[in-house]
Amino acid sequence: MNTADPPFQCLSLLALFITFSFIILAQAKPIRQSCYSSCGSIENISYPFRLASDRPITCGDPSYELSCLNNRTVMSLYTGLFYVKQISYDTRTIHLVDVNLSGGTCILPYGTVSSSQINNDIRYRGTTYWNYASFMNCSRVITDPAYRELPCLGGNVSHVYVNVQSGSYTLSSLPAGCVFVSMIPAAASEVDYPSYDAIRELLKLGFDLEWSVECRDCLLLSNSSCYITKYERPLNYYCEDLDSIYSIAVRVFFALSGTLIDLILIGRFVIAPTIIVVFLIHKFCKERKAVDNVEKFLQNQERLMPKRYSYNDLVAMTNHFKDKLGKGGFGAVYKGQLPGGYFIAVKMLENAKFSAEEFISEVSTIGRIHHVNVVQLVGFCSEGSKRALVYEFMPNGSLDKHIFSGKGKGQSFSWEKLLEIALGTARGIEYLHNGCDDCILHFDIKPHNILLDQNYIPKVADFGLAKLYPKENDFVSVSTTRGTVGYIAPELISRNFGLVSTKTDVYSFGMVLLEMAGERKNADAKAESSSDAYFPAWIYDHLDTGDLGLENVTESQIGIARKLCTIGLWCIQMQGSARPSMTKVIELLEGSTYDLKMPPRPFSSSPQLFSIDEPVSDTLSTSTESISESMEGCLHGDSRGYSHQSNG
Repeated sequence: MNTADPPFQCLSLLALFITFSFIILAQAKPIRQSCYSSCGSIENISYPFRLASDRPITCGDPSYELSCLNNRTVMSLYTGLFYVKQISYDTRTIHLVDVNLSGGTCILPYGTVSSSQINNDIRYRGTTYWNYASFMNCSRVITDPAYRELPCLGGNVSHVYVNVQSGSYTLSSLPAGCVFVSMIPAAASEVDYPSYDAIRELLKLGFDLEWSVECRDCLLLSNSSCYITKYERPLNYYCEDLDSIYSIAVRVFFALSGTLIDLILIGRFVIAPTIIVVFLIHKFCKERKAVDNVEKFLQNQERLMPKRYSYNDLVAMTNHFKDKLGKGGFGAVYKGQLPGGYFIAVKMLENAKFSAEEFISEVSTIGRIHHVNVVQLVGFCSEGSKRALVYEFMPNGSLDKHIFSGKGKGQSFSWEKLLEIALGTARGIEYLHNGCDDCILHFDIKPHNILLDQNYIPKVADFGLAKLYPKENDFVSVSTTRGTVGYIAPELISRNFGLVSTKTDVYSFGMVLLEMAGERKNADAKAESSSDAYFPAWIYDHLDTGDLGLENVTESQIGIARKLCTIGLWCIQMQGSARPSMTKVIELLEGSTYDLKMPPRPFSSSPQLFSIDEPVSDTLSTSTESISESMEGCLHGDSRGYSHQSNG
């Protein structure tokens, strides 16, 4: 095989580098929009910022929304609320002051803003000269001069202190007997141990945030990075795809450009600098791959099992359980925050409802799972009678709140988004079945147990009823009926319908698909007829005639609706052997609608709908009458979606 002369290859590589650099510089274009409004002393508020009251809604960027309260411009940032003192569009900076601290009074900040929050927020970039003021409540007197007591707060049994230092405060840094209260950025100060009055004046000055819409849009792309191409104010940025060979070459060129210029100025060699560049490119790629492998290994080891927290840790992370998100069947859920700014949901379990076996099942099952479509168990607490589970925080709640919103006939999500959510959920369940050492059956797949993160990526949650069994087994033995009425597979009621296996979760997922497609529960007690009341029967009849009753939708969206309904009906076949596996379900969801065949009718008729006032029995009845009644209840449910042994 003929090869080009090495010097020629190197010179060609340099020429490509130079060409790439000009292309990059040409692509660094600022985005301009004009939309102006005012509030108080802040005039000509324009893109990317907008006031919440601005019309039209296309004015500005919703991610940079401000509010006008009492003729003062305010910004809500994480848990904090700040007065906007100045917006500089020349330098792309916004100056903020905490609403509680703007008057220089002795009071705690409105909320918390940590360095990790700023660093992880793709909208803003914090200035490098920040200090951070951390407030804590202590049960004893602290003599360390780095901690200054707030004289107006606290009392005989508690003392409130503030500490100013570079970087965020961590739980491990807290003195004994203290709990973390809040944290806020502060301007740089050269005083090692300033007095409280000096700290108060420092916080009154506020702090600056730099913004870049270009970087925000760039980082929303998968595996992309944002680089500064011009350091004069305002900064110019370039968006780079980290996976492309083109991008690696560009980064190497920028990294080595200064060295190459020096070597060219020396002018002692012509070929040597080219050889060095080629060698460094090879070394850079090799070392980068090695570093990435090490980092991935360390991250996997760190996250291999959830962390065990003490009850005092939970008190500190939830700020004394201040922000209650809701109450489920097994206890209340509170919003919390790890020292690094990572938001969490803390479920405090009631022992009378959540047994030790269910606690162990949840921790051992979800603790070993790491998948983008399965909720992550960050940690747990087991301290005497106090038990808790610590999850990653899902800001958009559960799927049922969106598809059962009751706000008219319009879709809460677009049909395309519904398909994305269905596909993500299917991948999460398929991972439970095939991606772990043991097969994991969830037994409680329903919209309430599908959570949505900030980007509406679905995550399967609540593993209190889950069961593990070896993959080589074709079925699993269960002695009690598990799940939520309306989603329970027939084989859990009677073995006449087959053995309990992964197809049991497939049945529940099929019911979820039908509910997503119709934005209603699978049974409606208010329907005019029994066939309308049992939604799968209604779906089958209308799908068979080709009329799903959809209005103002495109052919593509009708295809998605037919796909969700058809696959859902395949999943709820009465015999488990007739249902597809979750792997096949993913294949069908990703495939063409025209390749789908109409499934057999999964039920012979639609029995009378009835209400269930009590949970179904844990012990399986052997009588034909009991099986018939249980089957009717489990397949139809009631309009309230009564949950039996569910994780609430």
